[in-house]
Amino acid sequence: MSPSSLCACCALAVLIAASGPVPAAAARKAHAALAADAPPTEADWRTPDPQNVLVIDTNKGRIIFEMAPQVAPLSVARVRELARAGFYDGRAFFRVIDNFMDQTGDPLDTGTGGSTKPDLPGEFTFRRGSDTPMVVVEKASGQESGFIGALPVVGQTLDLGVLTADHRVKAWATFCAGVGGMARAQTPDSGNSQFFLMRAATPHLDQNYTPWGRAIAGQDVINAIKVGEPVEAPQDKMLTVRVLADIPVAQRPSVRVIDTAGPWFRAQAERLRVDKVVDFSMCDLDLPSQVK
Repeated sequence: MSPSSLCACCALAVLIAASGPVPAAAARKAHAALAADAPPTEADWRTPDPQNVLVIDTNKGRIIFEMAPQVAPLSVARVRELARAGFYDGRAFFRVIDNFMDQTGDPLDTGTGGSTKPDLPGEFTFRRGSDTPMVVVEKASGQESGFIGALPVVGQTLDLGVLTADHRVKAWATFCAGVGGMARAQTPDSGNSQFFLMRAATPHLDQNYTPWGRAIAGQDVINAIKVGEPVEAPQDKMLTVRVLADIPVAQRPSVRVIDTAGPWFRAQAERLRVDKVVDFSMCDLDLPSQVK
């Protein structure tokens, strides 16, 4: 324990001795604050699978995006395939709405185009089981909230799996800042190549669009893209979009993100839950990352 944490613990002990028992809520708040003040250790970091990481270099800077095939396997496979074919290189952000999202991925840069590949079915929800690698952060009112990789996920509690034929429950990702979604037309099964990156939390998109991952670095770049509907020339662009695993080792950035299963992140989540109480949201939780 660091000297500063030790002093804080002593102060808390003096307070208890002087004023009698501390209410349970106050004690939990004090404990959460002390735990969250400690810096993350080496064990608190996670290295994402390079096959599921996109390096999006734009004229405004770099975005590191972790895809979530457990949530949207077809969409992730499509984006990965198009990225490897160079399809996204040079594509403009043609529709950008402040406090909402940045849209791109159209070969015509107008919102009317797509790839020559067939449209994708909507992957708005998925079936979660005991084998799904989700870290649960909050459980209340028959729902569980947590993370699959960097992607915030909400769904029915696994306890309800005993009532379903496949022993799985309904779950869906929530559109916090940095989450990527597949653009589509009016029909649900019309996603193709276009996608958008969230500038702010927009939960009304949940279960209506396919979320396929989240930016783990570069949210400032997402928020700096030129705004317009449509964006006037010159438009900001994705210069290159590459799968991290495909970048030569000597040029490949080193990427890691805080592990949501680790004690440091658990302490951060607990402090927020205690501070915000009923106002707590999954989108309040930041996931620090390191890119070198």
